[in-house]
Amino acid sequence: MTAINLGSTNQGATTLAPTKRRARFHTLEVAEVRPLTAESVEVTFTVPRKLEGEFDYVPGQHLALRATIDGHELRRSYSICRPATRGSISVAIKRDLGGAFSTWANSELHAGDRLDVMSPQGTFTTALHSLDDKHVVGIAAGSGITPLMALAHTVLAASASSRFTLVYTNRTALDVMFLDELAELKDRYPARLALYHVLSREQRSSSLLSGRIDEEKLRRMLDTILRPGTIDEWFLCGPFELVQLCRDTLDDVGVARSHVRFELFTTGEPTTFTPDSGRPVLVSAGDKTFEIEFTLDGQTATVTTPVNAKESILNAALRVRPDVPFACAGGVCGTCRAKLVTGDVTMTENYALEPDEIARGYVLTCQSHPTTEKVSVNYDV
Repeated sequence: MTAINLGSTNQGATTLAPTKRRARFHTLEVAEVRPLTAESVEVTFTVPRKLEGEFDYVPGQHLALRATIDGHELRRSYSICRPATRGSISVAIKRDLGGAFSTWANSELHAGDRLDVMSPQGTFTTALHSLDDKHVVGIAAGSGITPLMALAHTVLAASASSRFTLVYTNRTALDVMFLDELAELKDRYPARLALYHVLSREQRSSSLLSGRIDEEKLRRMLDTILRPGTIDEWFLCGPFELVQLCRDTLDDVGVARSHVRFELFTTGEPTTFTPDSGRPVLVSAGDKTFEIEFTLDGQTATVTTPVNAKESILNAALRVRPDVPFACAGGVCGTCRAKLVTGDVTMTENYALEPDEIARGYVLTCQSHPTTEKVSVNYDV
């Protein structure tokens, strides 16, 4: 799964608050590559003791991986699939049709290989102060199960009175990732974990668990197995269409958006996003230009970009600071987030920032284009 964080940014979480850290890559050794299904693997990295602080994480966060494949640098983000364990960190990678990185990882990545791994990022985790007597629900499709594995483990282990309900949809039983682990989790917490497998291309004993999840089926679930009045927090993870259907339906039945957290692994858009890498931009005499100032790691730099180049702030910044953080460069992961200090910008796409973040002045620099003569952003805020 290419996991793209879109979690809401409720403030005040004390139990599982994400650590604010500088997004930077470290080279880690692959400890194990374990098949999950015919099209997916779990990749576990060894975290040396000196880097343990850099790889502390909370369930629901993700890692950006970087590799050079066929002469091209590729970056992809994948959700962490295990509860926090000292000395190791694991992600699950499902082979995407035409996906260069996921195909390489499933076919060519082996134990002993070394890979660049970014420190954990993301806010797709619980904002509840305590999990005592709390009921958390996850709805996942395919590789959307990845962050929910870590979340389910953590929620159920955190309190003897917490509950977790998981609705997990796949095409067939052979496509179910972490099938054995989910069964073991159910055996460990039989009274507090409710697990519903929905198969779109196989007939099950219940019509509710057979076929694709559409609005009619989702509303039936809300009337029977998922009763919104009993649920404290919702986690949605999967393709854009399913996540948006769930959000819209939950809105309609009166669930507050502050109780719904979501993550996408696709946007539903046909475009394949290619990360910017500081592509050359020529400034000719007489060209009208924008001046972009950015602060990173306490150091401020300035770069000029021609108005007619329609260059993103990220691409311009990469031309003078190759260590500017980014992962997807498609407006979906949030790694390149910065605060707009002065000037104005327009964002081409935004699948990562919540309205309250935008109101506080945050922008995605990979999608932000200056509209004023001078613009200043701060990556350190």
